[in-house]
Amino acid sequence: MLSAKNFSPQQLAALTALALSVPIVIGISIFHPGLWNLLISFGLIFLGSFGLILYTLQTFIYRKIKLIYKLIYQTKASKREEFYYKNILPQKSIDEVREDVEAWAEQRKKEIEILQQNEAFRKEFLQNLSHELKTPIFAIQGYVDTLLSGALHNDAVNSKFLQSTGRNVDRLVNLLDDLDEISRLESGEQKLQFSYFVIQDLVKDVFDLLFIKAKEKNIRSIIKKGCELPLSVYADKEKIRQVLINFVDNAIKYGKQNGTIEASFYKVDGRNVLIEISDDGTGISEEHLPRIFERFYRTDQARTRKEGGSGLGLSICKHIIEAHQQAIHVRSKIDVGSSFGFTLPKDAGGFYS
Repeated sequence: MLSAKNFSPQQLAALTALALSVPIVIGISIFHPGLWNLLISFGLIFLGSFGLILYTLQTFIYRKIKLIYKLIYQTKASKREEFYYKNILPQKSIDEVREDVEAWAEQRKKEIEILQQNEAFRKEFLQNLSHELKTPIFAIQGYVDTLLSGALHNDAVNSKFLQSTGRNVDRLVNLLDDLDEISRLESGEQKLQFSYFVIQDLVKDVFDLLFIKAKEKNIRSIIKKGCELPLSVYADKEKIRQVLINFVDNAIKYGKQNGTIEASFYKVDGRNVLIEISDDGTGISEEHLPRIFERFYRTDQARTRKEGGSGLGLSICKHIIEAHQQAIHVRSKIDVGSSFGFTLPKDAGGFYS
């Protein structure tokens, strides 16, 4: 059975015309009885009412609805769209039109929310970038001004100030290089050089590279028991080396004295390999985890800046892994430790270009 709210304009016009015709014809039959008189009267009244009501609906109501559709889609109607507005749209019930408008409004609401979030991230990013640039620039300015004010001829301080200036210049260069790398990864300008390699061998190379730094805190770097079996992956070896160096370096920075860094490797879904670098250090608060891979996002502003770095390392890692069309994640708990992980394809078939 048809619901009144689902009537098309034609059905609504016919029902209204019928409701008008029946009582009028009944009235006519009282004063002018006769079957032919009744049939002719009914036909004329019904057709006249139907045409008038349908014209009114389409002219004054569906014309407004057509304007709403045009405003919703913000396009100039093509011939195909004009045909749709003229012939298809009038078949829709008011309820269907309402659902279309509500769906459009919901979509716009989501788009506005995304834009607002992006705007907030943009402001925060610019604020952080400004801070990251100001710190070395102001330091350089201070050293140069001091040297020009007479310290240049003071052998006790000039060499020290120039060395500090050089370190801050290096920090600026590293920051700009990191920003440039993220930009090229996002735009796809930086092409990946894919090859097959054993992921355990690469992790061992990174452990060896950072051995002296880990030894300063007496931190052991090991491969988890049961994960020694060589696993071959298909990826850009040098880019993955960069990711692993960042993970291991962070594990050393925020690891505890006499702690352990553990690398583990797992086959997943028969097509990918999961790599995780875990530590037993200070850990990360739960509220920071969703934003840990954002540019310049720091869980502890004072401590992380003291430790050095551009604040872009994890963001670069995220972009590198996503450039491989793979996933990156973090698990952490305060005073328990952190695990940073990502997946890589086992072969070229696991990479979708």
